[in-house]
Amino acid sequence: MATEQEAAEQEATELRCRVSVEELSPGGQPWRRQVLREAQLSLGRNERRELVLRLQAGAAAGPRLFPLRAARLFTRFSASGRSGLRLGPAPDSGSGSVQLLLSDCPPYRLRRFLRTLKLKLAGAPGPPTTPARARLLAPRPRAFLALSPVQLENRHQDADATLDATPRKEPGAPSFSPLQETSTPEPLRSPRPRPRLQLSREQEQVLSAVLRGKSVFFTGSAGTGKSFLMKRILGSVPPAGTVATASTGAAACLIGGTTLHGFAGIGSGQAPLEQCVARARRPGVRRAWLSCQRLVIDEISMVEAALFDKLEAVARAVRQREEPFGGIQLIICGDFLQLPPVSSGDRTRRPQFCFQARSWSRCIQVTMELTQVRRQSDPAFISLLRNVRLGRCPEEVTRQLRATAGHKLERDGVVATRLCTHQDDVETTNWRRLQELPGAVRCYEAVDSDPEQAGTINRQCPVGQQLQLKLGAQVILVKNLAVTRGLVNGARGVVVGFEAGEKGLPQVRFLCGVTEVVHFERWNLQSPGGQPLSRQQLPLRLAWALSIHKSQGMSLDCVEISLARVFESGQAYVALSRARSLQGLRVLDFDPDVVRSDPRVLRYYASLRPEGRPGEMPPTEEGDASDQENVAPDL
Repeated sequence: MATEQEAAEQEATELRCRVSVEELSPGGQPWRRQVLREAQLSLGRNERRELVLRLQAGAAAGPRLFPLRAARLFTRFSASGRSGLRLGPAPDSGSGSVQLLLSDCPPYRLRRFLRTLKLKLAGAPGPPTTPARARLLAPRPRAFLALSPVQLENRHQDADATLDATPRKEPGAPSFSPLQETSTPEPLRSPRPRPRLQLSREQEQVLSAVLRGKSVFFTGSAGTGKSFLMKRILGSVPPAGTVATASTGAAACLIGGTTLHGFAGIGSGQAPLEQCVARARRPGVRRAWLSCQRLVIDEISMVEAALFDKLEAVARAVRQREEPFGGIQLIICGDFLQLPPVSSGDRTRRPQFCFQARSWSRCIQVTMELTQVRRQSDPAFISLLRNVRLGRCPEEVTRQLRATAGHKLERDGVVATRLCTHQDDVETTNWRRLQELPGAVRCYEAVDSDPEQAGTINRQCPVGQQLQLKLGAQVILVKNLAVTRGLVNGARGVVVGFEAGEKGLPQVRFLCGVTEVVHFERWNLQSPGGQPLSRQQLPLRLAWALSIHKSQGMSLDCVEISLARVFESGQAYVALSRARSLQGLRVLDFDPDVVRSDPRVLRYYASLRPEGRPGEMPPTEEGDASDQENVAPDL
């Protein structure tokens, strides 16, 4: 059996996808086209040591070899699993060129394939081109030698910087022609170095299970890389048939998808099952259910058990298949020890978690837990968060958190962001602090693809329709711009200037030491009906205050927390785990009673790991009395 390294090397030189082969006239116009729904592309060399591309479509048809010396790449839509290659003269014809249109490619694998191709062409494209007369008289090359893997020193050279990171599109997107997407083909060039984040062994196991077609639930504490792994999974499966959803609009925006309710087409899900099935059988909704092969659900902890059971029944009814969830592969992520489900029905009834759904055990084939914490590096802080996650607050944890009240977090003009439990507190604090600053307000208006859908965009997009700034305004970055420079989602900064002009762009000094002019960015979203939407706006929010819900997925450098109004199990843990370090954290008026976990979740996680609760630490020397969980009343 091939090792993981060998499999990764093979993945970089082979690609399975849909391929349209267009043979072009000398004038560049396609005159013959062949569509291969399932094809395999492989990089290699022939007996002349020329770099070639082998195209294989089924066992019946023989492979075709295309020389790559004069290859031109069209990569504008590589992030959505589509690309194009214009090659030299077709091997089966005496004139013209060949164009390969690649679609339905797993985006991450496509980018690795293109990166390997660029590295090989830049490093050793092969011997000089043979004169046309000699090439015509000589026998056509038949041999194909597998391409050697990219050398170690090249593995961190990432060609992704040369590919436009246009977000993925959902199934049903129109076909494309690379020649219409970009005015000039992209020249091949040696990519510039950039360090790459690698999957841990745990994450590799989850990805492997997904690629084997298993329905998977993966969980883990905050900072274990669940979001990073989810994006890698979405980049490793074919876009066609993959529907990315999340329990909230904000979480859906992070993965380029839509809300679970929006995809399902059953409204709030409170109607009787028969009525929900009737709604899902409407033509547009039914088409989405039938084309779905893989359903991604992020932030599953906020989905009620009753809704999960109803969706499972709807899937079987609409797809007319009796397999769990109508035969759809489920890829589910979340941490039940964080924010619990919100009931939109009977407020007197305590919401049930998804793992309590009747159909949960039938639908989920593989459950995996990520345990390697990546957000924090201090073992003492990791241990503290592990205790809080499990509802435990021994005296040492109380002492450490109360000691943070005296931390001085202000530096380089950047003050700590206060995390609040209620959104109204956030809006009041940010508005008041902005008004206290001297000077004129600069107002930046968003540009929406469909202004009539502004309400939908507001619910999903991390930036608003309008952003007001002043000199000295505290801001937070809400999109990854340059990870290696520290410009990541959650980076804190202060506005130190504006470009010339009334609408001049803001200049922000970030806590990571970088001063940057922040430009408009685009967010691609979906309406509940699947309509593509987008918003262009500065990737900034005012950051004197931020809600705990809005902070999910962020890593904050300096954060102040008031837990006096905590009202949910796990809410204190979510807030505390946003901090990168204990030194960058200030907790006001800490009360151990706010640290609590739902006993139903603790029992569920204990059942997954018979030796104990996930991440459970040995009893401390203070004894069991100081190490008991604070649990919500088990109604």
